Amino acid sequence: MTITIREHRPGEDVNDFIRAGHVVFEGDPAWVPPLDFEIKERLSPKKNPFFNRAEAVYFTAWKGDRLVGRCSAQIDREHLRIWKDDTGFFGFFDTIDDVEVAKKLIEAAEAWLRGRGMKRMWGPFSLYANEEVGVLVEGHEMPPMLSMAHSRKYQADLCEAVGLTKEKDLLCFRWDGSMGFTPRALKAWEGVRAMPEVKLRSVDPSRMEAELKIIMDIYNDAWEGKWAMVPMLPDELAKVAQDMKLVIDRDIAFIAEVNGRPAGCCIMMPNLNEAIHDLGGSLFPTGAIKLLWRTKVKHPLTTRLIMLGINHEVRGNIKRYGGLSTAMYVEVAKRGLAKGYKWAELSWIREDDAPVSLGIKMMGGKLYKKYRVYTKSLAS
Repeated sequence: MTITIREHRPGEDVNDFIRAGHVVFEGDPAWVPPLDFEIKERLSPKKNPFFNRAEAVYFTAWKGDRLVGRCSAQIDREHLRIWKDDTGFFGFFDTIDDVEVAKKLIEAAEAWLRGRGMKRMWGPFSLYANEEVGVLVEGHEMPPMLSMAHSRKYQADLCEAVGLTKEKDLLCFRWDGSMGFTPRALKAWEGVRAMPEVKLRSVDPSRMEAELKIIMDIYNDAWEGKWAMVPMLPDELAKVAQDMKLVIDRDIAFIAEVNGRPAGCCIMMPNLNEAIHDLGGSLFPTGAIKLLWRTKVKHPLTTRLIMLGINHEVRGNIKRYGGLSTAMYVEVAKRGLAKGYKWAELSWIREDDAPVSLGIKMMGGKLYKKYRVYTKSLAS
């Protein structure tokens, strides 16, 4: 049967694009349907400040009148400004198990990006590095955490079949209370707690935008020059602050101060996917009540550590603060256990970021998932 590709532009009707996710993942027990209204807002230039720095298009694939897949293509002008590498992106790459469907969608994304001067593409980024990234290649039996992607087991094979090759693997670690703490990690934690100039203070949700500005300054300093890293712009910062204020748990999110100055941050978030897993993507008719109960009355049992970093100045003083990152891992784990959380995902970690992986392993974390970002040349 002939495969046709339909184009959907941001700001127009994206219901079929959203519905394609439900079609592809139907029957997958690990998939957590994201809230449809949240995806619709992310895809909308009126709601998502990402579009102030980017442009995008959405494609759906059809066999006759049967919806069988989707894919986006996007250009991030901030990425191009910083990296000057003529790289565009594709994302939301979800299809049935059919090479021709995957091929037609990737070709549509290629053509759109090539027509705008891009020389290569990376993906999937849905829509950029601050959202879901990569195709899940290991750990399909486990549901995705907050802001992490999920994939069918066959999707990686389809990527290779249509000419995509590996760009970077992203690692996810798991830690729970049964793993305990290594003596070395506990020693680092005790040593940092004994330092009079170091304070680990909880994030204050009542002044979330100011707190997030501090966090982003640390993030931009700590991750400067790392693969795919693009600083968040002020309008994006304001949107994230607004969203985080509603869900952040101050008991598991803190800023490390050294001599009264922000030097590091550790942000662990309750896993909202646990609260929405059975809502089918909709808050109606009773989903809103369930979500409110599961987040405000009985919080999720799982969390995701989305950020832990230390600025260059303090990180460079290895003799004095070499154990600070390990101590922060132990601190947030102890806080989480005391609050009743059972286990956490620490993600995502670039495969070549050995110091970060080593720090997680030092406190007993175990690799349990892996995502892959693909690349393809767009040269004629």
